[in-house]
Amino acid sequence: MNKFYKAGLLLTTAGLLAACSSGGGADVTEETQGGEPKATLSEGDIPEKPEKLQMWVNNEDVQIEAYEEITQKFTEETGIEVEMTPYDMLEQTEGMSLDGPSGQGADLFFQPHDRVGDVYHQGLAAELEFTDEQLAKLEEYNEDAVGSFNYEGAQMGIPAVVETYAMFINTDIVDKVPETAEDLLELAREKTEGDQYGFLADMQNLYFMYPFITSEGAYLFGQDDTGHYDASDIGLNTPEAVSALEYYQTFFNEKLIPEGTDLEVAASLFQDGKVGAIIDGPWAIPQHREALGDKLQVIEMPKYNGEAMKTFAGNKGWLVNEYSENKYWATELALHLTSAESSQIYYEKAGELPAHKNVTIEDEFMQPIFEQTKNANPMPNIPEMGQVWDPMADAFTFIQKGESPQEILDETVEQIKADIQMMGQ
Repeated sequence: MNKFYKAGLLLTTAGLLAACSSGGGADVTEETQGGEPKATLSEGDIPEKPEKLQMWVNNEDVQIEAYEEITQKFTEETGIEVEMTPYDMLEQTEGMSLDGPSGQGADLFFQPHDRVGDVYHQGLAAELEFTDEQLAKLEEYNEDAVGSFNYEGAQMGIPAVVETYAMFINTDIVDKVPETAEDLLELAREKTEGDQYGFLADMQNLYFMYPFITSEGAYLFGQDDTGHYDASDIGLNTPEAVSALEYYQTFFNEKLIPEGTDLEVAASLFQDGKVGAIIDGPWAIPQHREALGDKLQVIEMPKYNGEAMKTFAGNKGWLVNEYSENKYWATELALHLTSAESSQIYYEKAGELPAHKNVTIEDEFMQPIFEQTKNANPMPNIPEMGQVWDPMADAFTFIQKGESPQEILDETVEQIKADIQMMGQ
């Protein structure tokens, strides 16, 4: 399984979810994640170039190889040398807390967007300032990915890559790909027999169930018109959430999906040729392709009530060390690392989908997932997000067993609120 996916689950106590509407707060679109970055620097504010910039790169060989080529171009264009240090992404915040204040930390470090809130409260990353020219570059990026690195109205990072999931199809079983949620249920009914299933997914994992629970307008945390999250406004037991989980419950009431099915089980049965469709991510493409060959197809998620189902997005990007003496040029390096040209190189070498929109994805399996990233919502980057996953996993378990969605979700929201309250004690 992809390391980012596992890391994301670990960071949120095993799950991920994003907000879809404002609930009791001001009306905002589901794409809103935070405030918008603003140009606060003039050309006269640009400092002299440093001789060298330092960056911590996640210690994957393919990523290091890609960034060696990309940073060489930066040096050729600016004359600034770039020193890279391999450093596990999930250990970098601890390293920065130790090395940053003493001046030993890198100018740039690399983080998942859901850690931005913690990084902000620890004071490890700088609030980015931009010139008009830099801001114009940022407008070419996936807007939601940019917003996922905004915290309390401050732009804390530059997104590099985006990740979400989509529908994987075995065309030997599926005659017509499901275009709607109703089609998906019908596929499960028609093709589930004996040890064969029409559709399976990790139905206890909020990361994958996000499109279902939010499809009618349910949300996680309310937001105001600036994108600020209100952790006291939880929309997981609204009428919309109940209705969505009644649809979800149908798969279990009709014995179309076994209780307790997780990603490992679903993927294994899919590779054995016993499942028509599953929900999975780009990390699984090599294994599914090897198992199914030309029978494998990847499509975007079905529509629900005529609207594209919103999947969950996990983003990673570059943050500037708060203690760096070269914040402007570190920001310039981050923009270079994530430009269209650099993102194309990075995608071709490392295989991760870019946050920059102007990149060509020709792979028949990755391209639909790249399109799905445009209909994906980033997880809330506030620390309270970590208190959502375990109670929702329990809720899914009880709902699978036939319990009332309304009663279970009411109890779940109360548990989440209590857990969040405990955080402040």
